[in-house]
Amino acid sequence: LQVLGKVYAVLSDANQRAVYDQTGTVDEEAEALRDDRDWLEYWQLLFKLTVKDIEDFQKNYKNSEEELADVKAAYLNFQGDMDRIMESVMCVDYTDEPRIREMIQRAIDSGELPSYKAFVRESKQKMMSRRKRVEKEAKEAKKTQEELGLGGENDLQALIQRRSKDRERQMDDFLAQLEAKYGNNAKKGGKKTAAKKRK
Repeated sequence: LQVLGKVYAVLSDANQRAVYDQTGTVDEEAEALRDDRDWLEYWQLLFKLTVKDIEDFQKNYKNSEEELADVKAAYLNFQGDMDRIMESVMCVDYTDEPRIREMIQRAIDSGELPSYKAFVRESKQKMMSRRKRVEKEAKEAKKTQEELGLGGENDLQALIQRRSKDRERQMDDFLAQLEAKYGNNAKKGGKKTAAKKRK
């Protein structure tokens, strides 16, 4: 976080960027690059994205002109392949498929889009296979979300804190292993030396 924060601070500041472009160095004394800065807080300010923000975006995007344009572009780009269309359009899941198909069909009927075989003759087997795959992925994503303790408004902070605690625990385990392996040997070695001296 600290390194990324410093890189971003340099690149986003016109003066720092100009100095770097000319000399290849940065002013380490600049306020933006202070070592005592709370870099986690800095990144949270830059990327204050919450679950509510995402939900609000989805509400505004779905059924909008922007979504329709994206669906048409994906249809043309992938020549009617619904697998790839559904993967590329933002904010959609398998429950949106009937709505997306209807949008495409209306555009075909009105002559805005060509009629690709991959779309109009897609087999039910392929459609069901796509649905099963996406349902499986959704379950796995939900399980991962629950394991990471995410889902609230402070997802980034929760994830970072969780990983930080995991690293601390791993370090504690590592140190305990070293102590068990070498600490005991050191004590044993000390006893052997003392025994030899007594002899």
